[in-house]
Amino acid sequence: MSAGHRLFTIAPHVAFVDALALGLVARAGGDALALANTQVLLPNRRAVRTLTDAFVRHSGGGLLLPRLTPVGDIGDDSFDRFASGDSVLPPAVPLLQRRLELARLVRQLPAGRDAGRSAVEALRLGDALGATLDALLAAEIAPDHLKTVLADTDLASHWQATLAFLDLVITHWPAARDAAGGSDGGTRTGALIDAMLARWRSVPPPGLVVAAGITGSSPPIVRLLAGVLALPQGLVVLPGLDTDMSDAGCARWAAIACRAADLDLLGRDAEEHPQYALKALLARLRRDRDDVADWGVTTDFDGPAGRTPRVQAAMAPADAADGWHSGITDAGGAFAGVTTVEAATPAEEAQVIALALRRALETPGQRAALVTPDRQLARRVAAHCRRWGLDIDDSAGTPLRLTPPGTLALALVEAMAQGFAPVALLAVLKHPLVAAGDDRGAWLAQVRRLDRTLRGVRPPPGLEMVGEAVDAFVADRRRRLRRENAEATAIAAAEAADVALIAWWRTAAVALEPLAGVADARPGLTLPDLAAALRDAGGALAGEKLWSGIAGRALADLVDRLELHGASFGAFDTSEAPALVAALLDGAVRPAWGGHPRIAILGPLEAQLQRTDLMILGGLNEGTWPGRPAPDPWLAPAIRTRLGLAGLARDIGLAAHDFVSGLGAPQVLLTRSRRDASAPLVPSRFWLRLQAFTGGLAPDSELLALARRLDGQGQPEPVPPPRPAPPAARRPQTLYVTDVDTLIADPFAFYARAMLGLRPLDPLDQDPTAATRGTRIHEVMEDWIGSGGGSLDRLDQLTEAMLLAEGRQFPLLRALWAPRARRALRWAGEQVHAREADGWHPLAAEAGGALTLANGIIVQGRADRVDRDGEGRLAIIDYKTGKAPSPRRVREHAANQLTLLMAMAMTGQLRTRAGGVPRGLPHAIAYWEMGGGKPPGEIVDALKGKPPIDLADHIDAALAVIVGVTDAYLLGTAPFRADLNPNLAWGDYNHLSRVAEWLDRPRGRST
Repeated sequence: MSAGHRLFTIAPHVAFVDALALGLVARAGGDALALANTQVLLPNRRAVRTLTDAFVRHSGGGLLLPRLTPVGDIGDDSFDRFASGDSVLPPAVPLLQRRLELARLVRQLPAGRDAGRSAVEALRLGDALGATLDALLAAEIAPDHLKTVLADTDLASHWQATLAFLDLVITHWPAARDAAGGSDGGTRTGALIDAMLARWRSVPPPGLVVAAGITGSSPPIVRLLAGVLALPQGLVVLPGLDTDMSDAGCARWAAIACRAADLDLLGRDAEEHPQYALKALLARLRRDRDDVADWGVTTDFDGPAGRTPRVQAAMAPADAADGWHSGITDAGGAFAGVTTVEAATPAEEAQVIALALRRALETPGQRAALVTPDRQLARRVAAHCRRWGLDIDDSAGTPLRLTPPGTLALALVEAMAQGFAPVALLAVLKHPLVAAGDDRGAWLAQVRRLDRTLRGVRPPPGLEMVGEAVDAFVADRRRRLRRENAEATAIAAAEAADVALIAWWRTAAVALEPLAGVADARPGLTLPDLAAALRDAGGALAGEKLWSGIAGRALADLVDRLELHGASFGAFDTSEAPALVAALLDGAVRPAWGGHPRIAILGPLEAQLQRTDLMILGGLNEGTWPGRPAPDPWLAPAIRTRLGLAGLARDIGLAAHDFVSGLGAPQVLLTRSRRDASAPLVPSRFWLRLQAFTGGLAPDSELLALARRLDGQGQPEPVPPPRPAPPAARRPQTLYVTDVDTLIADPFAFYARAMLGLRPLDPLDQDPTAATRGTRIHEVMEDWIGSGGGSLDRLDQLTEAMLLAEGRQFPLLRALWAPRARRALRWAGEQVHAREADGWHPLAAEAGGALTLANGIIVQGRADRVDRDGEGRLAIIDYKTGKAPSPRRVREHAANQLTLLMAMAMTGQLRTRAGGVPRGLPHAIAYWEMGGGKPPGEIVDALKGKPPIDLADHIDAALAVIVGVTDAYLLGTAPFRADLNPNLAWGDYNHLSRVAEWLDRPRGRST
């Protein structure tokens, strides 16, 4: 360190905090009190923690630490105490209160711009407005200057209106701020700095004052650094300044040019350069590179010194790129230890990074860190590390909305907004924090029963409708048990379980009632009401666990502040609540301690002053690192230039500086993915520059291969077709007519359904399906035929009543399917009347019965309709709203439903609720296809074809086939083979029998 200099820099290849700590210890000269009397100003709290760790590493057994104070964290208590002294300054307006107040102002924009803006969009624009306001305040731009710029600039009309509104906000915000009893964070930071500087001028600090790692160039920060330099013992230490004074180095520095002599109007041409921010800072300090000396301290964590000038050369501005290619020939040695991995996908990239971190731990004492702005990549890497029991510290923390308390809060709001629809409701009730005590198992058992209850078509919205669905499910199950003649013990057990389910649901509904109470608020929902309901419902369901831990306390604090300040936001629609709450839960939650001591995940800002043995720079794709400049919705680029604000490309320059700093580590791994789920990805401009300059960095192919083998080890081993063969005594002796066809076509599917008791579950929140529509058509026909038929007008009345009930909840169903349903049912009524004119009369609707085969097997079934003529002949009619089985399948005994039902009818085995159906002579079996199109319906003779087949002979032949099949599978020990007929459609149980592994056929739909 030069004794005559006050302004220093630490090169990118030198470990910043370690060099800073060693240098300060050396300046103290072994005087522990001198070191303790030192004041060190740092950019943020993370830098304070990192420098503290560095002092501990180099303490040599113990020392008194200097006072470490973060400057960049607005509202930080330590800087407040350090800077304010005896001055009494009003506190900053709470961030949430300010955020909601600005969003309210945005919602009051004139209707001509962005009319119909949603609440969450207003919050987003309010946040952008806050950022713009902070930028103006930090730059200390007076409101009247904005008026001057507005008057002198020729802009489009929408920008004129926006600037007029912005001027109104800036003019009136101070009054609103003062009414809240506080100040702006930006102006308060400036006031704190000015108060501290005034105190220093009066009484200079007795010890050393060091501002280290601070690169901001706003007027307050510039005044702070200038004030430090003016102190008798003041030092400023900058990170990574390019001090190369060679001709090429001077050309690079000169290329970062100013457009005007006024230092407040630095040129924007080179904003994307990594040295732009430092040159801007030096310019505002009225200093140049000649005034900056090297800190002069090296550490054991430094990277190769020869790499820094090469990296600086690789990042040269275009104006200074002459001879740039000459560096390629001698750059290879400088980049020894820098490797790359180009993964196929972000998931593979995360696997590679996690393996690199784990590999680093195999070297004793080695430290490694992932540096990336990609938060999704960071979370993926952390998840991979947890596979090996590595709890990795992520400096950015976890968004509150992704923590257990945050996800429960979002789930509660989502359930309220959806009217407690099944999926949203079950997401709440299954959440890990709900009923997390000793009775968690009993709670989940009831949730699973409710899950089964709510499957199928979505019930109408509201907790009451869910209760009605539960009651209907219970009643339907009791009717089914009695119809199947279940044993009394089974009925009693089911009734006891039903009583428990109903009682449990009532308890859960009471807990959710606060949210239901505010869901239909008029004229709109407010944040205090929503927060209170969320507090009551969440507390009733999860108890103290919702508010425990760091995340729980953060949620409790947010709910409390929403109740206190949320009224200023105004009312909003219930449907907007989930997106709005998700936006409000955007704060990060950071553990106070924990994580592996040798590996970490860092953001580029946090990593700038840190150094590990291995630095992994991940997510090096354009749009991620560097990120895309976010457009300012309030200030046009021309206005920002006129005001002297930083351009939108300034963030690219800061990202470039972070990238250069990361390349200073002894070992560096650069990673990117070639594409994500949506499209190919473009390599980062930093990646491309470095690859071009070096002629290609060495790829770490071993690490990539290991990542690809980790989850893909071994070859698939197909299994043979299943052949379950239970004893004959355990095989069912009763089956349904539809099961007969399954037993013939796919015995394994019959085994899975009838013997294993497996049933495909209906989806949750299901829209009305073809089966649902068919059921409604059947019900209308059953009501009409079962009550004696009658006029077509009465059929129309039943049809309209059904459509009205269905259409209340599903308007699209009413609009699209209702015309087809009307045509189909009208057509069916006309056919019934036409048949009556021919002497055929409906004898029964929905008639059920059983047939005992010659081998003693019982077949049960239900006929949609049985007709009879004056001669005692019978016809079995089956309604189909879809496509009926082909006559060929019926003739070949592959579709036996109507054949078996006719066998029951001709022997008098069918019954209805009114009594038995008289037997008769078999005459016809037919399908009525009631599609409602053009034509609206068609009668399909089930035995149509050549040569003609007598129905009685067909019944005898079918019964013989069925007896043979049941002899083998139900009375014998034949194995239930899977998918004997590969021409059939993909079945519900083919995934269970793994058909696609052993049958040469295209993979179909799995259930």
